[in-house]
Amino acid sequence: MAETEEIRIKPIGFVRNNVKEHRFGHFAGEVSEIVVDEKFSDALDGIEDYSHVIIVYWMDKVKDYVVKHQPQGNPDVPVVGIFACRCPRRPNPVAITTVKLMGRKGNRITVKGLDVLDGTPVIDIKPYWPQYDKVDKEKIPAWVNKLDF
Repeated sequence: MAETEEIRIKPIGFVRNNVKEHRFGHFAGEVSEIVVDEKFSDALDGIEDYSHVIIVYWMDKVKDYVVKHQPQGNPDVPVVGIFACRCPRRPNPVAITTVKLMGRKGNRITVKGLDVLDGTPVIDIKPYWPQYDKVDKEKIPAWVNKLDF
């Protein structure tokens, strides 16, 4: 397998919300607007037919990465590898969140539950399809339920 020196990603839009500083949890009620570049406005056609979408974004405020991490700094959970948690300090700060789609107006969509800072670049939007995204009989470590969401 050949190694790629560089992958170039350009944002398709940006998030607008009231979250100005990093925080742990409490995003379930957060309403955000995603402003998509006008040239991609038509790419949103049909999005209104979905209840949920998956937002793929670049955590641009993350400046370094770690290999091991204690999720949310919570002393009640174990230190795990960065690929075993949903923490931001990753080698490539790519993240996804499934959110409720509240509406669309032109090149803007409104979503609820997005866990990002104002101004975060969005690199893709995908509709939630249970055929691909839903799992049955999932398994997660017990410590995940100790985190503050």
